Amino acid sequence: MDQAKIKELKRLSAEIKLGALEAVWSASSGHPGGSLSISDILAYLYFVEMKIDPKNPNWEDRDRFVLSKGHTAPAYYAALALRGYFPREDLKTFRQVDSYLQGHPDMKGTPGVDMTTGSLGLGISAAAGMAMSGKIYNKDYRVYAMLGDGELGEGQVWEAAMFSAHYKLDNLCAFVDWNGLQIDGPITEVMDSTPIDKKFEAFGWHVISIDAHDFEQIAAALEEAKTVKGQPTVIIAKSIKGKGVSYMENQVSWHGAAPNNEQYEQGVKEINTYIASLN
Repeated sequence: MDQAKIKELKRLSAEIKLGALEAVWSASSGHPGGSLSISDILAYLYFVEMKIDPKNPNWEDRDRFVLSKGHTAPAYYAALALRGYFPREDLKTFRQVDSYLQGHPDMKGTPGVDMTTGSLGLGISAAAGMAMSGKIYNKDYRVYAMLGDGELGEGQVWEAAMFSAHYKLDNLCAFVDWNGLQIDGPITEVMDSTPIDKKFEAFGWHVISIDAHDFEQIAAALEEAKTVKGQPTVIIAKSIKGKGVSYMENQVSWHGAAPNNEQYEQGVKEINTYIASLN
């Protein structure tokens, strides 16, 4: 990947971060930490990888994306807005009673959302069903899902993992956002799911491990996933919770807390400074 493309993806990811921060700040609630940790992957999926059409969100042959860790909707909505599914200014309505941008994704209300999620474990199960449907009806779309590392404590995740391997869903590619922190603390202390790679291997998945903030690694992993036959793929993406905002990085307290005015301004300033450095 050439440096100009990487620079553009870094800018897009930073814009997603700005949108996510604005949404959470405007609502005075939400989940910024895990939103920022997935921004780079969302930028690559929505601006390079996925076959989609914002003007026709329900296009039958589109690739699908399921945010299984549905509480990180702020980044998801920011990516969709940036891609043209709805106006960016609507991010300010996040979590308002009459808004179509609620705290968790709603496929009936929000353009571009392929599956309603929120209850952890549900999303990867739905993604497996979508992939199975693609196989049954001989469709060539691919299904992508984003799991949280804390979410791996849900038994439903492993039921979906068994199902996907059993039915050889090689059109399914899941990411695990491995930032090491969940709402109650480090995942290794709350409910240790490591070694994540060995567990998915034991369940019959093709496993790739990457740096979640390295676009060349993201690109190479997705290309590799498309060559895998007879197995679903999981990309274990080692990330930094709160990536891009200094006071949020690797701080569990920012899992589900909104910045005050001063903190919001600092975060925006840091991200804009980063964007300026790319020019």
